[in-house]
Amino acid sequence: MSYRSAEWFGKKDKMGFIYRSWMKNQGIPEDMFDGRPVIGICNTWSELTPCNAHLRDIAEWVKRGVYEAGGFPLEFPIMSLGETLLKPTAMLFRNLASMDAEESIRGNPLDGIVLLTGCDKTTPSTMMGAASVDLPTLVVPGGPMLNGKYQGRDIGSGTAVWQLTDELKTGKISYDEYAHAESCMSRSPGHCMTMGTASTMACMAESLGMTLPGAAAIPATDSRRKVLAQLSGRRIVQMVKEDLKMSTVLTRKAFENAIKVNAAIGGSSNFIIHLTAIAGRIGVALNLQDFDNVGSKVPLLLNLMPSGRFLMEDFYYAGGLPIILKELQSILHLDTLTVNGKTHRENLERCHDCYNKDVIADYDTPIIKEAGIVVLKGNLALNGAVLKPSAATPALMKHTGRAVVFENIEDYHHRVDDPDLDIDETCVMVLKSVGPVGYPGMPEVGNMVLPKKLLDKGITDMVRISDGRMSGTAYGTVVLHVSPESAIGGNLALVENGDLIELNVKEKRIHLHVSDEELAQRRQHWKQPVPTADRGYANLYIKHVQQADKGADLDFLVGKSGARVLRDSH
Repeated sequence: MSYRSAEWFGKKDKMGFIYRSWMKNQGIPEDMFDGRPVIGICNTWSELTPCNAHLRDIAEWVKRGVYEAGGFPLEFPIMSLGETLLKPTAMLFRNLASMDAEESIRGNPLDGIVLLTGCDKTTPSTMMGAASVDLPTLVVPGGPMLNGKYQGRDIGSGTAVWQLTDELKTGKISYDEYAHAESCMSRSPGHCMTMGTASTMACMAESLGMTLPGAAAIPATDSRRKVLAQLSGRRIVQMVKEDLKMSTVLTRKAFENAIKVNAAIGGSSNFIIHLTAIAGRIGVALNLQDFDNVGSKVPLLLNLMPSGRFLMEDFYYAGGLPIILKELQSILHLDTLTVNGKTHRENLERCHDCYNKDVIADYDTPIIKEAGIVVLKGNLALNGAVLKPSAATPALMKHTGRAVVFENIEDYHHRVDDPDLDIDETCVMVLKSVGPVGYPGMPEVGNMVLPKKLLDKGITDMVRISDGRMSGTAYGTVVLHVSPESAIGGNLALVENGDLIELNVKEKRIHLHVSDEELAQRRQHWKQPVPTADRGYANLYIKHVQQADKGADLDFLVGKSGARVLRDSH
């Protein structure tokens, strides 16, 4: 059988000489070019991405598995996206990293791909890029950190940041205590150990069938993470021999499974944007309403921060994602294929029972009966907005309040703690110009920290609305991803202080109590904000990014070009 890499290494002419000879300067022996499968290890390792800083080690275990199965592993880097350091937001560069992955895969002599991922955007970006090439591909997540330990209790990455910041702001803890918590929260390699977006993405990949079973929850420092990497290295070689491509695994039914699983684990609202973008690359029709139709009635089964009290380490010890799949089996498409060559049904035949019912509830006795992300529509979000019920306050799920408007993030930071700000707990906080175009990049600022004077009163939640996102580690009654966004003239741009805004989650409605005639008048006076970038990638992004309900991909990247490269380089 001749593989794709033979178009490089199998040639008996000048080009074959060039392709093989320069590779040999790394000490690669002749028999590595004998036609065996060449496996690309797409590594998002970077010391600037703390969650992925251990992936160089994980890559060595993948290589071991590839060698054992008779393959030829070649590791390559792509742009790494760290949510914790990268400004103005890692989301701005998700699509750029996907382009890096796509062109690196297509342009090189690779037959199969292992994606090493971890921090939020590294999973969807690499999956998007790989989907546009559509070679045999599997994902090896880097795994979560160990549980944070602070003053005798567990604290969760991200979630603890919001909690401790509120306590510092109100004087409940000192700055010394606050600073000490930094070391206590992040104490091992790995990504956030809450059900933040990184953990959500790992669970997404497993539920889609793109990882070996049980991959999502193994802690980064657990030796079984290395075993998983080694077995994945073995498996990708077999996938190449079977020609098991991404498009065979990523079917419409696989996407529906992922939506249901995300509801059951209390996954991040960012899941919607990333899954939609992956679907757009692989050619599966998926729209915002599908997330409501398929997932909003699914019960919450996982008792994990921010929707519960445990952390990813506990999730793994309780049995991990296979237990969630087992509990959901009556509503899943169990005959969908996974990268190990078996269906979810076959994989679950070997699944043991849950080891800790406090962490994972039974399907018939869930934590919350209906927990899936809800899609809201109305004159404030004509194309939709989203809310995560499992992270919200039940009493605020039906609420009408007076708008307190912040025109942009600078306006918010300047005024939110002003003692004279006209706001109380019944108000609705509105933040504009933080969408894909407006920021640009749609940052995780939608869960605005409440004004200090309300925190001092003991208020812990309010209805908040924006065209931005929030971290999967965050919580609150927060309406996100409003589309169309304010920066391109969506009705959010026309909201003024004092307007009444109605939120009704049961009726899936978000309504601005302002007449169409008044909105039309306001629109005549509205001026579009000046773009924040006039050159480079950010300018390209502003011109071509789609709205949140479309997955915020660049319009010219939707779809795939396949793996063929018709011209040689010399």
